[in-house]
Amino acid sequence: MRTHVVDHPLVAHKLTHLRDEKTDSPTFRRLADELVTLLAYEATRDVRVAAYDIVTPVSPTTGVSLANPKPLVVPILRAGLGMLDGMMRLLPTAEVGFLGMIRNEETLQASTYAERLPEDLRGRQCYVLDPMLATGGTLAAAIKFLTDRGADHITAICLLAAPEGCARLEKELEGLDVPVTIVTAAMDERLNDKGYIVPGLGDAGDRLYGVVG
Repeated sequence: MRTHVVDHPLVAHKLTHLRDEKTDSPTFRRLADELVTLLAYEATRDVRVAAYDIVTPVSPTTGVSLANPKPLVVPILRAGLGMLDGMMRLLPTAEVGFLGMIRNEETLQASTYAERLPEDLRGRQCYVLDPMLATGGTLAAAIKFLTDRGADHITAICLLAAPEGCARLEKELEGLDVPVTIVTAAMDERLNDKGYIVPGLGDAGDRLYGVVG
């Protein structure tokens, strides 16, 4: 597993305002959208392309186009939905699948409650959208779900990550013969006793969409 922390002043600027408790939900959604597009630029460096012949106004030439099958973008519900528009702005021809996962706040274990994905993912590059890599349980379960269906290349885009989550992910994915890359805006200090990232930015879902009782 490879972890890439994106070191860029615009990323740091937008993340700082995302962290601020005074940032309201509409502003939080806009900043998250912009930040994801910046992270997606780094995350797609290994996207598969194929030669593509064109004719410019001057002469014929060969460029590249996204290879088939097209990349699959998989937001983890619900907070991952807040990252989807920013990702699709950069990769508009990608296909989108959905994976609903929930973390038990007592055991911190993740379980799947909904999915809309192809049964056969052989040969597919998947880009998983999950705002917070905290304990690592949800993302590990999502990656295993995708690779069990045949996905052969996984990149996860996270706004924030914690060292404990990365360590658990590394352990749980040990022996997995599929390249996995984590792209994040920051590696924070630690998790607190409730499994939240410190300093973090709070509950991403609640800050994106409000608290739903």
